[in-house]
Amino acid sequence: MKITEITTYLIGNPWKNWLFVKIDTDEGIHGIGEGSLGHLSKTVEAAVHEMKPFILGLEIFQTETLVTRLTRHVYADGGQIKMCAISALEIACWDAIGKAVGQPIYNLVGGRVHERIPAYVNGWYRVPRTPEAFAQAAKKVVAKGYFAMKFDPFGSAMTRLNPQDEDLAIDLVAAVREAVGPHVLMAIEAHSRFSPSTAVSIGKRLEPYRPAWFEEPVPHQNVPAMLEVAQRLEIPIATGESLSSKQQVADLLRHAAADIINFEPLHMGGILGSRKVADMVDAHYGTVIPHAAQGPICTLACLHIDISTPNSWLQETFEDFNEPWGRDLLTKFPRIVNGYFELPDGPGIGADLNLEEIKRHPYHENPDVSLFEDDWHFRRSEVSS
Repeated sequence: MKITEITTYLIGNPWKNWLFVKIDTDEGIHGIGEGSLGHLSKTVEAAVHEMKPFILGLEIFQTETLVTRLTRHVYADGGQIKMCAISALEIACWDAIGKAVGQPIYNLVGGRVHERIPAYVNGWYRVPRTPEAFAQAAKKVVAKGYFAMKFDPFGSAMTRLNPQDEDLAIDLVAAVREAVGPHVLMAIEAHSRFSPSTAVSIGKRLEPYRPAWFEEPVPHQNVPAMLEVAQRLEIPIATGESLSSKQQVADLLRHAAADIINFEPLHMGGILGSRKVADMVDAHYGTVIPHAAQGPICTLACLHIDISTPNSWLQETFEDFNEPWGRDLLTKFPRIVNGYFELPDGPGIGADLNLEEIKRHPYHENPDVSLFEDDWHFRRSEVSS
């Protein structure tokens, strides 16, 4: 069953563009994948088409050959751009493989070790940055059945916070904790904003509110800086989403700077690459919480990884707080019931593209949301409306 064609689809939504990929084969079976990369999804699309000559005619089952050929024969680093393109193609291959053999992807990469996947919700705080508004929004999350959530209370901060802004951030955290009670998992996102000293100072103030983890308090490129923060706080540190190779993850693990790794599957080479990384994390007694701030195909890929990974803990989701048509881009999407994802249903990834809905949401030329602009958490479209 050989690869005969590759088609790409750019989908615009108010806060970022998504990139979907379809691989066709000579036996009429196709597979779908995703390579979204925020501001650079159109760039990833170009990379997919530039890679096409390297894999046309390849057997769909040769996922390792595909990834190796595109990482090594395409002799350029490329970072996240290159890996998103590769991962989109790899995921599409696994979808086609699953359809060909009549099995969900998770049965092909280790089998089911979890019967359902606990979700943690993100993107729920599109409200004014006041303690009252954040508290009310958090209560609505819990009312939907979620028992885990994440948010960034730091506004547009970069490197440091002035005392007034730091106090507001802590007040937002305190308000959410009081609103949801002591047993809801509450993770604090920092989006690589701070210097080590600022991260430690803020982390100390967060400790009384028992965050489930403090995510990317400093930029990911300097592992010793992450280690310094981790060693000085009584809060677990999570990181990994910005890394773009298993070698970078190995270096992070070698330093023992974090034991909650939120790798981005689209940066790790897709399904099998992510499973390998999860096993590396397991060898260091860590847990994985795959990053899923992209489109619905990426979330589905994460679920297949979670289901077959013994040390997976929680799965990020924006779906209940994205545009209502986001799920409709696919023919099926698992429900989230009482805070848990149901397992994907059907062979392969468990869904197909809804091309009619995709056509309704063309690529937009406006800049995507910047995390370092005021009111970014409204996802831009709501600020301008």
